[in-house]
Amino acid sequence: MGDKDYEVTYKILILGDSGVGKTCLIFRFIEDIFSDSYISTIGIDCRSRIVNLDGKKVRLQIWDTAGQERFRTLTSAYFRGAMGIILVYDITTEDSFKHIAQWLQNIQDNASPDVCKVLVGNKLDCEDERVIDTERGNSISENAELEFFETSARTGEGVTEAFMAVARQIKEYMDRKSASLLEEDSLTPVIGLEGSPESHHSCCSS
Repeated sequence: MGDKDYEVTYKILILGDSGVGKTCLIFRFIEDIFSDSYISTIGIDCRSRIVNLDGKKVRLQIWDTAGQERFRTLTSAYFRGAMGIILVYDITTEDSFKHIAQWLQNIQDNASPDVCKVLVGNKLDCEDERVIDTERGNSISENAELEFFETSARTGEGVTEAFMAVARQIKEYMDRKSASLLEEDSLTPVIGLEGSPESHHSCCSS
């Protein structure tokens, strides 16, 4: 990539059953392309894109799980360092939606409690084959307190919005964390020459 042209990296995982379109979503977001000929991901793949978030150059490092892997086989090592998760189901496949609860449990068991998450119902272009209506997606997302998007990797609808939503969640969390640390530092007493704490604010009497 040459000289480092980003300020920070956010590690984002994309999870969901095999066949829901995880790899297609990544390629649409990273390269703005779509192909019907993708084979199932073997092992773990990682791709990156630099985005601008409120004037800050952020590298989104997006990790794709192997297509054959199920939630039962993902270990805590895979989740280590993850700051965001995009959880995907296929709006034309009932099983992929039913498994969302198990994926959420897997995330709870292995990811940081502060990890940012969004829920995505993919294959919006297959509306005539839809079996999971928008209301069901909204319901599970509200119960799990997740932002919810319906997308189409084929047409690109909603894809950028979903990826940028999790990126923005991460940035807002990091900003709050930094502000909290600064506040804690400002409240830490300064040790004076005599070894006694001195307040940071000055009290001047006339």
